[in-house]
Amino acid sequence: MRSLLTAAGVSLAFTLFLTPVFIRLFEKWGWGQVIRTPENVHNPSHGAKRGTPTMGGTIFILGAVVGYLVGCFAGNNPPTISGWLVIWMMVGFGVVGFIDDFMKVRQQRSLGLSGWRKVLGQVLVAVPFGITALMFPNASGQTPASPYISLFRDIQFLSLFAFGAIAGWVLYLLWITLLGVAASNSVNVSDGLDGLAAGAGIFVIGAYSLIAFWQFNQVCNGDGIAAPLQAGCYDTRDPFDLAIVSAAFIGALVGFLWWNTSKAKIFMGDVGSMAIGGVMAAMAILTHTELLMILVGGIYVIASGSVILQRLYFKLTRGKRLFLMSPLHHHLEMRGWSEVTIVVRFWIIAGILAVSGVGLFYVEWLAQS
Repeated sequence: MRSLLTAAGVSLAFTLFLTPVFIRLFEKWGWGQVIRTPENVHNPSHGAKRGTPTMGGTIFILGAVVGYLVGCFAGNNPPTISGWLVIWMMVGFGVVGFIDDFMKVRQQRSLGLSGWRKVLGQVLVAVPFGITALMFPNASGQTPASPYISLFRDIQFLSLFAFGAIAGWVLYLLWITLLGVAASNSVNVSDGLDGLAAGAGIFVIGAYSLIAFWQFNQVCNGDGIAAPLQAGCYDTRDPFDLAIVSAAFIGALVGFLWWNTSKAKIFMGDVGSMAIGGVMAAMAILTHTELLMILVGGIYVIASGSVILQRLYFKLTRGKRLFLMSPLHHHLEMRGWSEVTIVVRFWIIAGILAVSGVGLFYVEWLAQS
């Protein structure tokens, strides 16, 4: 417990007190937000945001890493391969987003990396993650990830290696990449209003921290409180370390949100939104709750889903639009909702969906016990 509290506290203090320092640095370096012209026309209030320091995701990435390491060693719980894998996804996806943001700022255009180049960068992060996650077994033979598709735990009849080793590795890496790309891009799409993505991320990653801590308490190999092979136990490697790294990330997001909420003093940029998606995907894979991520991170699914529906409807109807503007939060802006109202209500929805995911996770454990 000391590691959890220390990790969250240190990362919170880091982003809460040091963000103003980074804001001044970013202003000095000219890292100001670039606003798309069409968005400026349809949403005049967004024009006032031009020039606000961006790429603030670098701050909570640094804060989470510092908090995680301090928390681990303060509680005598050295980092594990699982924790490092979460850090890898967070930093790796963050670097892809940073490159995208930096290109926009340097060229003073709203277009950075092309869509396919961005996906290629995400693939280059997700594939090494997937390979490493099926290696380095512990004394009990557990690897961080598993070769099964999972919901509340591994679904035994959904083995990705059912058709042999070669096909299995291909399917497994495709599955891991799909989860990573979908999660990071969904969070990226939702990042359009002050504090929306960061506030929602606190609920989503908070849910995964609870899931990981519960798995530690009910782990099958006897490292937690539950007895070995107890009914309903979880075959998850390093669940306590996963709880620590997610707690550090939550603390970093909370401290950053103080400066990111309306009226934002700094934006997270793609570096931040992609890092949140990377942590979400990594936690889902390593806690063996991949399909549950659709519910726990449902607020991001709604945002990306609205974009997909808009494009499909536009093509099918040859030019008609389902929403005034996508994603959904911009449609609500066009309908006259205030930015603060939209953000707070999306936070509420994010909390409901995250709690519902944790609730179903617990109900499944009750059914197994």
